[in-house]
Parts: sequence; C-alpha cells; structure tokens
Amino acid sequence: MLITFKSKAYPNVLMYQEHAQRILDLLDKDPERGVITAAEAPKAVQLLEHEIDESRKHQATDEVEQDVKAHAGDIEDTDHEPAEAVTFSTRAYPLLEMLRAARDQGSDILWGV
Repeated sequence: MLITFKSKAYPNVLMYQEHAQRILDLLDKDPERGVITAAEAPKAVQLLEHEIDESRKHQATDEVEQDVKAHAGDIEDTDHEPAEAVTFSTRAYPLLEMLRAARDQGSDILWGV
C-alpha cells in the first residue's frame, strides 16, 4: 500500500507503507492517517536525521545480502544490472526534505486524508 505525504511546503512524497513504517514508528504516528504539525516538525527532523546517521554506521547484514541474492535467483543474468539494496537513508531522504521544508515554512504534513 502507498502512503502519500502532503504538505503546502513541499511536493507530495509517495512511499510504500512497509518503508514508511520505520519512520512513522520513530515519530509515534499511525500509518493509516495522521499529521505532523509544524510544531512537531523540528523534533521529527532531529529524530529522523539521528536514525539515518545510525543506519549508516551499520553495514548491510549477511541476511539482507542473502535476501537480495534470493530474489535475484541463481541464474546468471547478463541482460540486467545486478540487484542492489536500497538503504534506509535513501528511502527516508524525500520525507526528510519534506520535514525540513515544513519546519522552515511552518506547514503541517498530512497523510491518509
């Protein structure tokens, strides 16, 4: 399921719910419907920046590498680029930028409405 984050301060950000879940859990928000108010935005930026920094400190585990290989299969595929894991920081960046814009412009962020 897709979540569309909306704010007057930034273009809409679309994320799969499974990818947004970690961020929303960090912010103690419901994935179905919610708001990050302009007053909450500075703390949300700080929390998300910290979580991104922490995620960069830890290398991908063997389990993640095995999962990528399992989805790619055992057959050598010379027609396509090799599969690459997308990091948490890469997935979180658009929402972090939206949070920064909302903080700077005093706007709320809404989803599920």
